[in-house]
Amino acid sequence: MIKSVKKYLSVSGKSMKRSAIREILKLLQKPGMISFAGGLPSPETFPVSDLKEIVAEVLEKHGPESLQYSTTEGDPALRKALTERHRSHGLDISLDNLIITTGSQQALDLLAKILLDPGDYVICGLPSYLGGLNAFSVYGAKLKGIPLDDQGMIPGELEETVSHLRQLGKKIKFIYIIPDFQNPAGITVPESRRLKIIEIAEKYDLLVIEDSPYREIRFEGEPQRMMCELDTTGRVISLCTFSKILSPGFRVGWVIGNAEIIDRLVMAKQTADLCTSAFVQKIIARYIEKGLLDLNLRKTIALYGERRNYMIECLRNYMPADVTWTEPQGGLFLFVTLPAGIDSDQVLKKSIEKNVAFVSGSSFFCNDSGRNTMRLNFSFSPPPDIREGIMRLASVISEEIKGS
Repeated sequence: MIKSVKKYLSVSGKSMKRSAIREILKLLQKPGMISFAGGLPSPETFPVSDLKEIVAEVLEKHGPESLQYSTTEGDPALRKALTERHRSHGLDISLDNLIITTGSQQALDLLAKILLDPGDYVICGLPSYLGGLNAFSVYGAKLKGIPLDDQGMIPGELEETVSHLRQLGKKIKFIYIIPDFQNPAGITVPESRRLKIIEIAEKYDLLVIEDSPYREIRFEGEPQRMMCELDTTGRVISLCTFSKILSPGFRVGWVIGNAEIIDRLVMAKQTADLCTSAFVQKIIARYIEKGLLDLNLRKTIALYGERRNYMIECLRNYMPADVTWTEPQGGLFLFVTLPAGIDSDQVLKKSIEKNVAFVSGSSFFCNDSGRNTMRLNFSFSPPPDIREGIMRLASVISEEIKGS
């Protein structure tokens, strides 16, 4: 019996870390736990009855082929449906510009695999999505964070950082950005700033990875055009997913990019899982064809908008006066900032004792800052749990402030 496998692991294998979010989700098994931790859609949004009918229809009409291997690029009907959907929203793409992936997390991994060498730099937000940061780090990337204001990544800081790294001889591969209802901050980048960030990418010949899982979950305000629509040089690669707008259990996402990038992703995917489930893809394609996706999305948006409003109301009613938070126009999260000197990791430990969980903000900062911040999910919990959870959390935070 070997004592340890550590000596057999690759550099990447040794550098892997457990997701702080996935670990916290285990706490959901604890009786009475109210969780604002994961980015979980509400089960109330899952269209079980409609899907039962479509599953039967797919098996009836496409049984053998739906249970067979699919092409790596993805099921033709689903790719066609998605291409037409994007074209109707103003994005000029063809089938050559789109690949189906097993969730957008796989897309992040595949992009890191084809783009990153050890020591390459990735520019990201402070804060930014933990799953993206982990995916890039595993391939040896160096992460450099750019501060956010209420309109997202600050262009001046971005250009200054890129210029400085270039002067030091560092190799920067891409800018990673979540422009719509950013995870974790909930911020939306206006079109004028999207254009400025693309302009900087063009000036320094960088790619841009636009992670867009929440874009269609907008409660208020005007939709901003996708960065890949604003791009004129083929340097923006956009990631989308059905996890937040239909069902995370399907594990289906897609990538939009120039044809050469898509071709490289096809080759990378063939070494990973060969293809995404043909059965699930055909179910989703039929769901879209029947016009059910947009119908269900309207219900989802209404539900999440109500829950966001209620969580904000509870924060206003129960939180200490010197605690602040973002008020996103869509998505699944808001971001809370505690007074300087209050450590959200300590708050989390005491909150778990009171049966309420969240994700400490420091998990989302590549420079080990953000220790006085936290991310709260408002989509999963019903209103009574939101109220009770915020009351418990406010109590813990008040105690920490008094003791500081």
